Amino acid sequence: MRLGAVLSALRPALPLLLGLSLGCSLSLLRASWSHGAAEERCLAAGPPAPPARGAPPEAAEGRPGLGHEDFRPRIVPYYRDPNKPYKKVLRTRYIQTELGFHERLFVAVLTSKATLNTLAVAVNKTVAHHFPRLLYFTGLRSAKVPHGMVLVAHGDERPIWLMYETMNYIHQHFGSDYDWFYIMQDDTYAQAEQVKALVTHLSINQDVYLGRAEEFIGGDEQARYCHGGFGYLLSRSLLLKLHPHLDSCRNEILSVRPDEWLGRCIIDFLGITCVSQLQLQIRNLTALTPAGEAGVTWPVGINAPFLPKSRFEVISWDYFTEQHLFSCPDGSPKCELSGASKADVSEIIESAVEQLNHLYQPLLRFSKRQLLNGYRRFDPTRGMEYTLDLLLEAATQKGHSHVLAKRVSLVRPLSKVEIIPMPYVTEATRVQLVLPLTVQDLDFVANFLDVFAMNTLDTHDNALLTLLLIYHPYDAQRVGQVDVFAGVKAMVGELEKRYAEVKIPWISVKTEVPSQVKLMDIVSKKHPVDTLFFLASVWTEINTEFLNRCRMNTISNWQVFFPVHFQEFNPALVYRGEQTASSNTDFLRDGHFDRHSFAEACFYNSDYMTARTKLAADILDRDEVLESMEVFDVFLHYSGLHLFRAVEPGLVQKYTLRSCNPRLSEELYHRCVLSNLEGLASRSHLAMALFEQEQANST
Repeated sequence: MRLGAVLSALRPALPLLLGLSLGCSLSLLRASWSHGAAEERCLAAGPPAPPARGAPPEAAEGRPGLGHEDFRPRIVPYYRDPNKPYKKVLRTRYIQTELGFHERLFVAVLTSKATLNTLAVAVNKTVAHHFPRLLYFTGLRSAKVPHGMVLVAHGDERPIWLMYETMNYIHQHFGSDYDWFYIMQDDTYAQAEQVKALVTHLSINQDVYLGRAEEFIGGDEQARYCHGGFGYLLSRSLLLKLHPHLDSCRNEILSVRPDEWLGRCIIDFLGITCVSQLQLQIRNLTALTPAGEAGVTWPVGINAPFLPKSRFEVISWDYFTEQHLFSCPDGSPKCELSGASKADVSEIIESAVEQLNHLYQPLLRFSKRQLLNGYRRFDPTRGMEYTLDLLLEAATQKGHSHVLAKRVSLVRPLSKVEIIPMPYVTEATRVQLVLPLTVQDLDFVANFLDVFAMNTLDTHDNALLTLLLIYHPYDAQRVGQVDVFAGVKAMVGELEKRYAEVKIPWISVKTEVPSQVKLMDIVSKKHPVDTLFFLASVWTEINTEFLNRCRMNTISNWQVFFPVHFQEFNPALVYRGEQTASSNTDFLRDGHFDRHSFAEACFYNSDYMTARTKLAADILDRDEVLESMEVFDVFLHYSGLHLFRAVEPGLVQKYTLRSCNPRLSEELYHRCVLSNLEGLASRSHLAMALFEQEQANST
């Protein structure tokens, strides 16, 4: 009975006792495995055994000898010099903070208790979703804060005190996190996208006080403050310099308006005045440059006009009136002004009269009577330039009027030009060439394959070739008796024998209308999604220089490349029996860049498949639509990628009169005809050929 009572009393503790026993046993077992014989020496009684003969004393006690200190690990104890202050390493929570990165823009809205639920709510609904961080500052808060608004109340409705506390709060909580600070009132209408775009183009290292510049009443004309009704922009560097002086400004500067108080504080202690646009700041800085004020370009901030280095680089002016244009796209000497050109002329005349009225009002008021002469040219370094001779009627304040002629100059700048960040690409990507061939192309296949073998196979360039053999339905029925592409297949076989490691596959297609999109659909399904395609033509001369640019200019999920090849003129018209130009002659005089051709293209298969899926959902299986489209149209209308189209001097084509398929769409057929006509020769060569022909006929 006593044993049962003891067991019943110990029963709750039995799991604990068993766990402790098992743990001790496993620990002893693991220790015996780890330490081995050294454990036994530690447990043995009596003095330690004498060292073995010839062994160092350290080795006898289980420690490494003199010859083994480089092979056994040693634990170096941590030692801290008491004479040096201990510095704790503080790691930030975010990598962005540790590296010193800042957010771009912080927006502060000054409001009040009376307008918090009206004007401030309107601001919140219109611009809050555009700005990354927006706070509302007020003196006293209402009982209920509107939903979705972050409010900071300072406890005092005095305007100067509100501005002072707001600047302190911004510096304390956000001064180290943001590059730009935009301060606005709750009755300000702000175009959020333009404000965001402005700060992306300004340098963060400058002390910027930007807004609508206003003069102080009775003050210096050079000192101006930024009007609060329009909002103003402060840079982080200016805010950091201003903060130590805020207390002095609060005690020494007396003002009624908070924007005037802040402007006076910035001017008195930092010497920085408000600027209403960057042009004024550029004018002020040009006085410090070697050229001085004479180096200021017009308009201020726009690149200087292009200066030609030879007579071949002179940009010509196009003459126009309100009804006609005297430089026509089709080459005729005179054509009617219509469409975009007419809208452009009307807008530029209206803008000229508006600027004249802005300059001379209220003394004079101008109204247009007639455009006497108009000139325009496109300068790629600055934009479209205009010179207008206007017949105007000028009216004075007393009602007198006079007709006068005035010449004005205007510029429509390329204001949206900027550096686009591009992902990094390499030249190691494999290029998959795709060559469509028809029966009309058989005479040029041999030259294409020879150039391809010499420039890619011999140089071991990372490029492959796939042929698309396009059979007409009639030729496809007779392929068992006569194969029109038998010669092409034989040439491919010879190449594969010469280069044992190279395989050149071909795909047979039967169609009457060789649509570029339909052919690309077939090739796309037979290659991986990460394949870089180069859609070539049989007249293309492949070289390593162009293939590298194809690799560099084509970026997956970002950009496709459509090169404009150089087309040589007809040698019979250019040289007329004379010897052809030597290799060191400027080849541009013997050909032109064919802007009507979109046969060559570089793109990734994944990008094509994405755009092709969107196209299929739009046309709903209407395959006839594909006959009026090229691969360029697919990317242009059904992808959000950059389409990079540029002249490519490394892509040269010999002259040939191409056959234009009338079964294609009217636009594609017309484009092919224009390519053939412009590829004959230049105007001077054609004029000389006509002159010689007339001379021969007259004799």
